[in-house]
Amino acid sequence: MPTSHLVVTRNLPEEILGILRPLGTLDAWESDDTIPRQMLLQKAHLATALLCLVTERIDEELLVHAPQLRIVANVAVGYDNVDVAALTRRGVLLTNTPGVLTETTADLAFALILAGARRLGEGERMVREGKWGPWKPFGFLGRDVHHATLGIIGLGRIGLAVAKRAQGFDMRVLYCNRGRQAEAEDKLGCQRVDLDTLLRESDFVLILTPLNAETRGLISTPQLRLMKPSAYLINAARGPIVDQAALYLALRDGVIAGASLDVTDPEPLPLTDPLLTLDNCFIVPHVGSATIATRIRMATLAAENIAAFLSGHRPPTPVNPEVLMPGGGANC
Repeated sequence: MPTSHLVVTRNLPEEILGILRPLGTLDAWESDDTIPRQMLLQKAHLATALLCLVTERIDEELLVHAPQLRIVANVAVGYDNVDVAALTRRGVLLTNTPGVLTETTADLAFALILAGARRLGEGERMVREGKWGPWKPFGFLGRDVHHATLGIIGLGRIGLAVAKRAQGFDMRVLYCNRGRQAEAEDKLGCQRVDLDTLLRESDFVLILTPLNAETRGLISTPQLRLMKPSAYLINAARGPIVDQAALYLALRDGVIAGASLDVTDPEPLPLTDPLLTLDNCFIVPHVGSATIATRIRMATLAAENIAAFLSGHRPPTPVNPEVLMPGGGANC
């Protein structure tokens, strides 16, 4: 293989870059800010390998600018930012980072449940704004999480980890999935139901499904009206799965009790967005996997995918393995 040219779209620790340096010429964007689109297209011209984040759109336009590209390593589990079909047509491998962020993201998802139920965001704002008045026996009441019903839309690795945490709260767990999750049912007592049943019966509805053509706008006015007025919607997946205009109206009008969001559409959420005017909407800035150890593991896995591929070996986590030669070698 000719000398490889590796493009990295974000500032990463040297321990990650050190995996890539021996593989060829390294061109790393030395900023924590998103690389401008035109700069990315310019850098892609020579790229053999591209290590990117979900903030980068990897599409036909970029591929036209990157005739030598052979692998894209996405530092995320989801890859809705990537046109996988376009990569596959051109024989470009896509890899992702599953598994390493499961427990961390499950922690955050359960934190969102607790934050919404106990009105933590609203309470913290009250303290800072000097509105903390005398203690009242029936003031600032939230909802119990223990012994409540949790409905999980998309019971994959992260959903299973959340279901395990729900056991500690003696929660009943429903899930909606394409296929049956035997471990969840046999070991954790989870019950598979259709989406409408999940929405009607759950006290907390947790979205963990990938974003694709089927799930975009999955939760809108009809689905929100199926939920209990006392229920909470939690989105720890991708923002466009929820119709935010419909969510705003449902929260404003008391159709549901509250929402906790780690993801929005768009990101960052503009300060003019009406969701930010609501006390019953708790929003954090897409921090599901944001711990030091987990982000290091994610970036390391992405770099290891590139290293394996450029060395002629099968990468650990390919998304479209059909572009690889039989036997696991790289078709490059």
